[in-house]
Amino acid sequence: MKKVRGVHTAIVTPFDAKGGLDEEGLVRNLHFQMHHGVDGIVALGTTGESPTLLPFERERIILRCVAETNGKTLLTVGTGSYSTQQTIEHTLQAEDLGADMALVVTPYYNKPTQEGLYRHFKAVSEAVGIPIIIYNIQGRTSQNLQTDTLKRLADLPNITGIKEASGNILQINEVMELIARHRPSFSVMSGDDCLTLSVMALGGDGVISVVSNLIPAQIKALVQAFDRGDYAAARDLHYQLMPLFRGAFIETNPIPIKAAMNLCGMAAGGCRLPLCELLPENAKKLHELLLKELNEKDLKGFMYR
Repeated sequence: MKKVRGVHTAIVTPFDAKGGLDEEGLVRNLHFQMHHGVDGIVALGTTGESPTLLPFERERIILRCVAETNGKTLLTVGTGSYSTQQTIEHTLQAEDLGADMALVVTPYYNKPTQEGLYRHFKAVSEAVGIPIIIYNIQGRTSQNLQTDTLKRLADLPNITGIKEASGNILQINEVMELIARHRPSFSVMSGDDCLTLSVMALGGDGVISVVSNLIPAQIKALVQAFDRGDYAAARDLHYQLMPLFRGAFIETNPIPIKAAMNLCGMAAGGCRLPLCELLPENAKKLHELLLKELNEKDLKGFMYR
């Protein structure tokens, strides 16, 4: 399998007016992403509200994504939980249904030690056949995967990379220096849109993006500009997109990105409890931001055409 690179969209799970899974909306979103040339789709991640989904919904989403991507773009499925056995079962399901890779978040809530984290990922790696991207996001899990632990994990045959969302640029620098530079096939993907340029400048490979749900072409353009060595263009795009990067996290993800997609006529719907709609003052700010940063056609659903 070739190295994971480029723009991979952490796709939302769209819901209908009654709060049920909007499968047709999901298909439209997938087509929109592929039309704009993203390098991969990441389903059932944080942005996909995976903890709130029922087992049959998880299966339907994976099946839909497999059918629509169909080898045209890489499909990664989020399979992690705070239970090693459940993580293995979710990953085997994704593998059996046709996913290309699994995104496995560090266990949350139970706060394992670094040795526990190592044994968790080792057990999953030994039980499944598809490649695994580790997802490090201390802000949601309360435990940071330390670089020494990641270095041990990178020796396992199907641990293929990391989605780094710690927000700690010094740690990402260490990952590049001590791991990725010595393992050319190991991918380091930014887990924060606003750090994409910084991570790539250190030698990273791209981004697993939230904002690309809304503007995949622009995120792709930033990454491509950097890849071709046009650093000035990449930097200009970075600063042009910073208002949207900030707006997408005005409240907990995926609340703002789904609100923005709804305003642009895309399939998103609401969030499931315990997530709820934006505060009125933040909804107003987001609407004003979109009016300023996107053109009128975008706000009327132009992006689907």
